[in-house]
Amino acid sequence: MENLWLIISKPDNIPISGLIVMLIFFTWLPFRQALKNDRLRKEGRR
Repeated sequence: MENLWLIISKPDNIPISGLIVMLIFFTWLPFRQALKNDRLRKEGRR
């Protein structure tokens, strides 16, 4: 775990780490919204 932190915290790798976090978030967000939409359609409210 200590080695991972040393690799991630290097200045060249910080933007890459941020992009990975953003990729996960912006992939999760549409799936969450799609699930909400599917539930509403199933209930007949949309």
